[in-house]
Amino acid sequence: MKLLKVLAGIGLAAVIAKPASAQLLNHKDLSLATALTIATTAGETCKSQGYRVSVAVVGRTGEIIVHLRGDDASPHTIENSQRKAFTARTFRISSGEFAQRVKDAPPGAALWLTGISANPGGLPIKIGDEVIGAVGVSGAPGGDKDEACAKAGLDKVADQLK
Repeated sequence: MKLLKVLAGIGLAAVIAKPASAQLLNHKDLSLATALTIATTAGETCKSQGYRVSVAVVGRTGEIIVHLRGDDASPHTIENSQRKAFTARTFRISSGEFAQRVKDAPPGAALWLTGISANPGGLPIKIGDEVIGAVGVSGAPGGDKDEACAKAGLDKVADQLK
């Protein structure tokens, strides 16, 4: 009891009184429902334009949350969509912007990182400035079309990402 009075005098009693979980850093993670909405919307957007794509959504640490391969999409699109998503998550910018930076000033060793792709089609998923994951689309001709489909997926869940 005497110790608590001393601690209260220096402001530590409030910290001790809180449960340990309340003292941990909190962050938002990408839910399966949100990731699935992003992936299906991106895939359906490309499909409606006649493109056969695969879509990958990765979480904060690069783990795959959702991976969809559209009807008749080429098998290589599966890995490409994952690489684009991983690139966007790793560098916190679109994989298209990363591709432009590589073209303007080659980053050297960054291209040799596992799972990196200097091709447009991946977008980071952000809440404020915090990157909680990324989406990657592969299979539409030209990366700008892949990226537009990825953006459609993000637009669908924009209200959930605030």
